[in-house]
Amino acid sequence: QVQLVESGGGLVQPGGSLRLSCAASGLAFSSYTVAWFRQAPGQDRESVAAISWHGTTTRYAPSVKGRFTVSRDDAKNTVFLQMNSLKPEDTAVYLCAASSADTVIVTPTRVHYWGQGTQVTVSS
Repeated sequence: QVQLVESGGGLVQPGGSLRLSCAASGLAFSSYTVAWFRQAPGQDRESVAAISWHGTTTRYAPSVKGRFTVSRDDAKNTVFLQMNSLKPEDTAVYLCAASSADTVIVTPTRVHYWGQGTQVTVSS
């Protein structure tokens, strides 16, 4: 059974940082591109970052570029999302997603497995 489990969300003040983790089991994790999506209430699911299966290619949404960093540790079957300089508009549920497509342009239709999500709230 494939599982993607996110952790690390919470409440943080504007300008603060959080580090999200996505721990995978039940799949050949190192063969998958992994993406982070977010979804705010009433809004579409948005891809914010992705990292290729080989870890050498990353992609970021313009809204987070320069503030977020995605990385992976295949020995631990885990992908991380370091989020710095957080803004209130970053508030959303953040979801981890795995895709077998050989591209970092990960759309929801290319996702094979989803995590349940972790809430990130940026507020003073």
